Amino acid sequence: MAEKKEKEKELSFEESLSTLEETVKKLEAGDVPLDDAINEFTKAMKLAKVCDEKLKNAEEAITKLVKDNDEIVDFQIEE
Repeated sequence: MAEKKEKEKELSFEESLSTLEETVKKLEAGDVPLDDAINEFTKAMKLAKVCDEKLKNAEEAITKLVKDNDEIVDFQIEE
């Protein structure tokens, strides 16, 4: 089980999102047996969490700037 969790973390954002979309389509079709639907829902929630974490990390990374003296500062738009 730990290997599966590590594999989900290794997927790129795009791969995770694509797999999540496929899982949601399966569930929306409504022809999945209940036990399978519960497993698919659990898988979807884990993928959603992975996507959310990747987006938060990306947002954090792009809101930081490195100045010429290697000082890291928050990005702010000057109006």
